[in-house]
Amino acid sequence: MDDSSPLARLDRRVTGCRACPRLVEWREEVARTKRAAFADWTYWGRPVPGFGPADARLLIIGLAPAAHGGNRTGRMFTGDRSGDVLYQALYDLGLANRPTSVHIDDGLELHGVRVTSPVHCAPPANKPTPGERDTCRPWLVQELGLLRPTLRAAVVLGAFGWQAALPAFAEAGWAVPRPRLAFGHGARVALDGLDLFGCFHVSQRNTFTGKLTPEMLREVLGTAARTAGLPVA
Repeated sequence: MDDSSPLARLDRRVTGCRACPRLVEWREEVARTKRAAFADWTYWGRPVPGFGPADARLLIIGLAPAAHGGNRTGRMFTGDRSGDVLYQALYDLGLANRPTSVHIDDGLELHGVRVTSPVHCAPPANKPTPGERDTCRPWLVQELGLLRPTLRAAVVLGAFGWQAALPAFAEAGWAVPRPRLAFGHGARVALDGLDLFGCFHVSQRNTFTGKLTPEMLREVLGTAARTAGLPVA
């Protein structure tokens, strides 16, 4: 992505946010203390911006960066088991150039897809508060506004992301039906020129128990990508 583009500028502004004291304290404490397996890493320890091209046709919306994943590496779904599952699926569908996401300079590229989250800082116990979600929402609203010219589909991973995404799409100018559709795996709602899909989150709790299988994930991502007009393997 062009470093001078409006989306790149937004990403840089995101990385400097200190609006939520609890999240700032936690992300920086994790970056100082580290995990033993990553003792030689210099942790990112800041808000993690979205990742992917500025002309993406498909957006994937998660929850928040993992303490020793995105908070360590500085890229969404990078350096943890959730990312392993997500990027393998995107690679299998021809939407990524490699199946793994290890660090920010590993050469990973997404094809027509961008990945973001409604909360940009790693939260304690992977649980942002409703207040933190709402404080972070303007970043997602701005990101959606910049993506709107090309965006045709979005996949939301998990109920928290679904609850955060629908108001953000409404604030960004999409007509969100009322009453709002409840989250569910395979849920689909048509907005104004965009289809929104629900998918179980790629958390270890879901993937290790079989609640979300690779086949289930590929099915939702593949349907969304085709809806967005992207070529799928």
